[in-house]
Amino acid sequence: MSKEAALRAMREANYRKRTAGEKLPSKPTRPAARPAKAKPVAVASSAAPTDALCGHRSMNGRTCTREQGHTAKNHRYS
Repeated sequence: MSKEAALRAMREANYRKRTAGEKLPSKPTRPAARPAKAKPVAVASSAAPTDALCGHRSMNGRTCTREQGHTAKNHRYS
């Protein structure tokens, strides 16, 4: 049986089930809302200067210009 013939047979079987009044198994439902995750709070220590940069390097050699320990998920390169 070819791939097309197998797909056609599966479609026809599903069609017969629907027209006969049987329900197809449905996907499980997701909960309405996910529990909120606690976001880490950046605490500025007195030992570290606040104007220090993140310094993360991208694949092409650029460095991140955001502050050290930034809470943003992405980096800002220049």
